[in-house]
Amino acid sequence: MIKVENLSKRFGNQLVFENLNFQINDGDFISLVGPNGSGKTTLVKIIIGLEKSSSGTIKTSGQTIGYVPQFRNIDSDYPLSIEQFIRLNLKITLNPEKRRQNNDLINTILQRTGLTEIKDRPLGLVSGGEKQKAYLAQALLNDPKTLILDESTASLDVEVKNQLMDLVQELNHKYQLTVIFITHDYDLTKKYTKRALLFKNKTIEPIDVQKVSKDMFEMEG
Repeated sequence: MIKVENLSKRFGNQLVFENLNFQINDGDFISLVGPNGSGKTTLVKIIIGLEKSSSGTIKTSGQTIGYVPQFRNIDSDYPLSIEQFIRLNLKITLNPEKRRQNNDLINTILQRTGLTEIKDRPLGLVSGGEKQKAYLAQALLNDPKTLILDESTASLDVEVKNQLMDLVQELNHKYQLTVIFITHDYDLTKKYTKRALLFKNKTIEPIDVQKVSKDMFEMEG
């Protein structure tokens, strides 16, 4: 569970947001929406411990959090395969038993993310959706209880976006993985989430996605 109470953030004299109050329960799949510059990224940094709040509290029960970034183009001559790229998130060890456990873990994550058959392909030569699955697999290595998708579907075509989100939804249902989906995509928000947290007027307003029109969503960000 993530519980936020009266959370505020300033950078000098600039107020980013104030008095945020919300709760995300285990197994939730919610969207975090709002205009660029409204504070979404700052809030995420506070949640994962990369930024301090100015006031208020945030409780995460000490849980591990996985992070999947926005799509990044990778050069075609990138030297690592999909599996080698995912392994970057593992600590190097010379212990034979730990190495065996790591190999078992990698195989499990490759299977969960549908990457087993293409694990040896160079990351720079696979599709955008397969690259994002590799980032997702990397984020799952540390067995996170919460997964943050930071506009991870941006720049992907509609079919690939839905494939990626179908996979995330499956992980959410099967493993009770809590998902925070940061997005500007109304269609994906309405299809995959029932609840959203909308940044508006320097604070957060919970909204029922199914009752919000697309015009309002686009107007807000």
